[in-house]
Amino acid sequence: MVSRRVLSTVAAAVLLLIASGCSSLHGLNGTDGKDYVQGDGGVHEVAPADRGRPIDFTGKDLEGKPLSLAAMRGRPTVISVWWAGCPPCRKEAPLLVGAHEQLGDRAHFVGVDVRDGGTAAPTTFESQFGITWPSFYSPGGEALLAFPGTLTPNSIPATVVLDAQGRVAASIIGAVPSQLTLVETVEDVMAHG
Repeated sequence: MVSRRVLSTVAAAVLLLIASGCSSLHGLNGTDGKDYVQGDGGVHEVAPADRGRPIDFTGKDLEGKPLSLAAMRGRPTVISVWWAGCPPCRKEAPLLVGAHEQLGDRAHFVGVDVRDGGTAAPTTFESQFGITWPSFYSPGGEALLAFPGTLTPNSIPATVVLDAQGRVAASIIGAVPSQLTLVETVEDVMAHG
């Protein structure tokens, strides 16, 4: 017979894994030994009436210059969470670049580099893939705390689309499945406020 104490400990551990956003129970950290949780790349849209408050995050870019999400209001903002050593991030980079080119000035793009211990690797990553938009430099992942209920510390890669008011309108946890998916998601956000 299993004691109540053992059951409550197991239940607490399971709840902790669920609350942390882990998509897998393999390994102690739920990441199959990786430093990220690869989601399924499905699009989760938030109806305009259900969107929370605008996301206000300020920080510095890879060059140490100030960067603010509030300054990007007025049109949708695509936020890409990445780090240079992340294989799915490398795979999706050309799709993000293509979506950026296709959307042009109809949407802002900004990255959030959450794992690199210095700026040399992420700067090389951006140059290699032709990324021209700025990225917040958040090596400890602090920037992800601005997205409660949407992102977790292991949500890498992830893409969040803010509406023109700066509210979370859609998210993709995992690599963007296609350029078309991202473009259509942003266009849907434009069409529905």
